[in-house]
Amino acid sequence: MIRTQIYLTDRQRSELAAISKTFGKKQSELIREAVDSLIDKAGHSRREIVLREAAGIWKDRANLPDFKAIRAEWDRD
Repeated sequence: MIRTQIYLTDRQRSELAAISKTFGKKQSELIREAVDSLIDKAGHSRREIVLREAAGIWKDRANLPDFKAIRAEWDRD
């Protein structure tokens, strides 16, 4: 792990200390969990944005193969 310093407000520090006691976890562990949660949330949002931007990018292309015909070749009865 990499040591990192952060600045917390007095309220954040006291609330974090209370949560730490309640759950029996170290404050550093709670901070890592919160950062992981933020990373997961941001990752999902980034993926959704990329998918939305990519939707329909080929809709006006005329030089694409006939995907239905290709797919029909793959399908077996």
